[in-house]
Parts: sequence; structure tokens; C-alpha cells
Amino acid sequence: MDHRANGMTDERPENDQVEPDFAAAWAGIGSSHKSINMAITETLRAAILSGKFKAGERLTEVGLAKAFDVSRNPVREALRVLEVEGLVEINPRKGARVALLSVDEVQEIIELRAELEGMSAKYAARRCSDEVRANLRQLLEEGNRADATNDIEVLTELNNTFHNQIAVAGKNRFLVGFMKALNEKTQWIFANRPEPNMAGNWKEHAAILEAVIAADDELASVLAKRHVEDIGKEIAKATEEQER
Repeated sequence: MDHRANGMTDERPENDQVEPDFAAAWAGIGSSHKSINMAITETLRAAILSGKFKAGERLTEVGLAKAFDVSRNPVREALRVLEVEGLVEINPRKGARVALLSVDEVQEIIELRAELEGMSAKYAARRCSDEVRANLRQLLEEGNRADATNDIEVLTELNNTFHNQIAVAGKNRFLVGFMKALNEKTQWIFANRPEPNMAGNWKEHAAILEAVIAADDELASVLAKRHVEDIGKEIAKATEEQER
């Protein structure tokens, strides 16, 4: 696949400098108890998945070595690991960059994630214990209060908590396992989406919670699936615009 034609964003200019806040946080990593290679790999993976490094952005060995205060060798090894994971592309002449996702890849991942989220919500509505249902009610109340005061920080945290609690309520370890296998790719896609509407996200999550609490498994499933599909359409549209 030619990612230059199908990527989410254009390449950024190469730069051997890493932003100061990254460098300050990473400078002591060489003295940690983990192996240097492992620590650098984990840190870079988290930076990519969270969107701190965007799709197509250059990752220079020199700049990263300076940020981590290490030699270039452990950085090179970390980039190779991330290349195997599909998060980084390495060109012998141009160096490394964050991998690009095509519209087809986005659609395929979102398609599967939507089905799994629908199943998770359905099982949660069917199998929710009284104790877990009480926890979901508390989550719903906290989110609605944050929504009413437009507390984006709290909404962001609760939107993340929502998925974990629904998964727990569904009581299907194998389904949770499949969802975890998609977590990194899904997180990566979402990190490259246009600025999310946290209040809008919460309103959709609240509707799913209400359906689960009411034990309406079909409604919970439809709402959860539609929620992921709508986000996917938003990201796919942005990706197509980048390809033009």
C-alpha cells in the first residue's frame, strides 16, 4: 500500500529537535530500572497512540536520542520494534516517521470495533448485577453534572471510564480480550480525529448507560454500535480530505 497516497496527513518537515516538554519528561529514562530499549519503546508507543506524534510525523534518531539523553542505538532498536507493530514506517533513505493510516484501514477497524462495542453493551444490559448497575448510575450522574457545568476535564475522564465499566458489566472475558486487542489501533485512530466534542460524546454515552441500566439490551446495542460508527465516519471524512 502506498501510504503517501493514502495517509491521514502529509509528511511533516524533518526536525532533529523534540519539543521541550517531551524532552524534560524523557531525559531521565536512561537511568530507569527497565531496560533502556524497553523504556524508550513504551514511551514512544504511548506518545504515538495518544496523538502527541501525529500520523506522518518524522521521528529522527538524533532528536529522540537528545530527548531521552541516550545514544542513538536504543532509539534505533525502539523504532524497529514499533515498525513491526505497524506504528512506525522506516525508509532507509528518509528515516522513520509515524505510520499513516488509509481510509480503508480506518473503516475496517471502526467496523469491527462498532460490532464489539454493540455486543458489549448488549451483554451489559442483560447481565448487569445490582452492584454494577449502581456504579453505572453513579457514573451517569457524575457525567451529567459535568456536562451541565461544561467540565471538559471531568467529561474526558468519565468518557474513558465508561468503556471499562460497560465491559466489566458484560461479564464476557473473551469479548473483553478481543476488544483489548483492538485498543491500540482504535486509540491511535481516535487520537488523529478532528477535535472531539466531549460534551457530545458524553450525551451519547449517557444514552447507552440509561439503556443498560434499564436492561434494554437491543437499544443499548444499537446506540453503542452507532456511536462508534459515527466517530468512524467523522475520522474517515477527515482522512479523505487529507488524501486529496
